[in-house]
Amino acid sequence: MARPTPPEMRDWGTVASAELERIVIVSPHLDDAVLGCSYLLAAHPGVTVVTAFAGRPSEYPDPPGHWDALGGFGPGDEVHVARRAEDAAALATFDARPVWLDFVEHSYLERPDWVRPEQVVDTLEAAVRAPDPSAVFAPFGLANPDHDCTHDAAMLVRERMPGDADGGPAWFCYEDMGYKHIPGLLAWRISTLFRRAVWPTPAAVPVDVDHDRKRAAIACYPTQVAALEAEWAISATLDAPAPEQHWRLAPPPPGWEALIDV
Repeated sequence: MARPTPPEMRDWGTVASAELERIVIVSPHLDDAVLGCSYLLAAHPGVTVVTAFAGRPSEYPDPPGHWDALGGFGPGDEVHVARRAEDAAALATFDARPVWLDFVEHSYLERPDWVRPEQVVDTLEAAVRAPDPSAVFAPFGLANPDHDCTHDAAMLVRERMPGDADGGPAWFCYEDMGYKHIPGLLAWRISTLFRRAVWPTPAAVPVDVDHDRKRAAIACYPTQVAALEAEWAISATLDAPAPEQHWRLAPPPPGWEALIDV
């Protein structure tokens, strides 16, 4: 039996311009797309950003929880209204379009009530399909329960949509700002996808590496900057030489499937 022809090495890592004509970024919270994909947003005006956890809880805790307190919120503040306004301002700097889903962050819920991927997938699928995307960028979904849920829901959407070989969108993952620096977590997620025959591979996505523009967009989230600096010291990593990385999700090349079990 003839062995399958391996792909051309010169094509590895490249991203065709047609794949980036209509981009959808799936964001867990109202800031994650900008934190993880600013250079992608800067290079491709018109991106649709679908944020999963942008909903209002039935009531806010009094006193405010840890994260909201770090952000300067007090009793009676409508946090989600302020944060949606911040997100709209930040995405406007990239000519991107926000789509806000109404799922509620885990920090406002008792653990048994945390949102699960199967509760998100139908609504997320409709939002992802609406712009007829040529590419979808989802978070790796590291550490934070909302990030993990968003990743798993996005992977369920991916399974429901035709693959790029069949006219569907190309799929990529982006690294969750802050959480990607937790030892081992990014490697764990990559290995998990690898064993599921979804091989994450770094892709040379055309971007516009403009540190000043990214910082200006992040400054549109004043309530989050204070908390992010307190928890993650993000100013130390924002201007790193390669602070954003995108990974293509695709099956193994023909004949390479056995590597999964090595």
